[in-house]
Amino acid sequence: MQWTVYRGVAYDLTSFIDRHPAGNWLIQLAIGRDCTALFESYHLRPEVAVGHLKRLPVLADFPVDAVPRAPYPNDSDLYNTIRQRVRAEIFKGTEIKGAHRSGSELAAAAILGYAVAAYGLYCWDANLLTGTLLGLAGAWIGLTVQHCGNHGAMSTNTWVNKAMGLCDDLIGGSSLMWRYHHQVSHHIHCNDEAFDEDVFSAFPLLRFDARLPRKWYHKYQHIYMWMAFPFLQLAFQYGDINALLTNRTAGATLYGADQQEKNTVLLGKVAHYTLLAGIPLLLHGPQAALIGAAAYTLTQSIVLSATFAVSHNVPESKPLQEGPTQATLDEEIDERDWGVQQVLTSANWGGVIGNFFTGGLNLQIEHHLFPAISFMHYPAISKIVADECAKRGIQYAHYPTLPEILSRFSKFMQQVGEADQTPARGVAAQQLARL
Repeated sequence: MQWTVYRGVAYDLTSFIDRHPAGNWLIQLAIGRDCTALFESYHLRPEVAVGHLKRLPVLADFPVDAVPRAPYPNDSDLYNTIRQRVRAEIFKGTEIKGAHRSGSELAAAAILGYAVAAYGLYCWDANLLTGTLLGLAGAWIGLTVQHCGNHGAMSTNTWVNKAMGLCDDLIGGSSLMWRYHHQVSHHIHCNDEAFDEDVFSAFPLLRFDARLPRKWYHKYQHIYMWMAFPFLQLAFQYGDINALLTNRTAGATLYGADQQEKNTVLLGKVAHYTLLAGIPLLLHGPQAALIGAAAYTLTQSIVLSATFAVSHNVPESKPLQEGPTQATLDEEIDERDWGVQQVLTSANWGGVIGNFFTGGLNLQIEHHLFPAISFMHYPAISKIVADECAKRGIQYAHYPTLPEILSRFSKFMQQVGEADQTPARGVAAQQLARL
């Protein structure tokens, strides 16, 4: 039996998994856990989705209280108001036909076209330059194509989304591990020190949060992190294999992952290293293959680090100082306003151009509120989000450019590296005690 819990009621998903409109690979994330936050943040028309869910068999006498409770996004007035305005002002009823999941197809074609061209050059002559160009392609796919695909937001076609998601495996990641790490752990619990693995997965090398223990060397992390970032891709490799062996990422257990999904991890690694090193080795020899592969890995890692790290690691988005973010994260999960938490713990930079090159990750606030909407709609949505936040006096962090938010991020890393540890409570204290 494949079960899930939604708003305190347990349901049997077994008969619905293969009938889920967005594909079984997304609904399987809900298996074995409270799916409320996943369910409510992924459906732009919650009334329709809830209707489908409530037709499933209810599991009487199920020990619901033993299942860790997820946040309830639909209890957020901010989130509900923004979602209603997005439906009314942007999609105007076309979301019924899936318009919110469309719009990025041409962008995907351009990105994949560049990747194919870069790989052609790489095979023609694997060297420092072509490896760097291919690394840019790998980073661009990681930020956009695979990211949107794994969120089910690249297309209305399930198989297109799945194929785009599997691009993560080709560029060196794992689409399966990414979905659990990114969607189950990070998106639902943004900057929560107990459940968001992006807060603690780099520890003890890097301290992203003052609630983590402080080591003597953390006061230098704003310097040495730039030497660590080029090896991010290698850290992903270790994390993927370790998660496969232990059946969990740092922040989420793979309850719903079937054997076919797990097979993609190893098959993806074989495909990635064959394309990156095996073919160049046959064509140009070991030295060229090594130089090209190293250039790819370093370039991809630097670009991904520079864009990922800034999204949630600036003073406004962390509880380093007294303020609304600290107050929100100090509340228990069932007391927090989920919509407000997503806004406070994220930060934006740039505009339409940055949106195209990062797959909407520069508009991180909008992405966290609407992960299943195509990134091409985020610039329009950002105007609504900023307006509603201004009406309510809610902090809305936006930096004009990437260099500006990078500078702010670097300063924050220095501050958090020097800060005394902030005591954690409840589940967070138990989690941090293991670090």
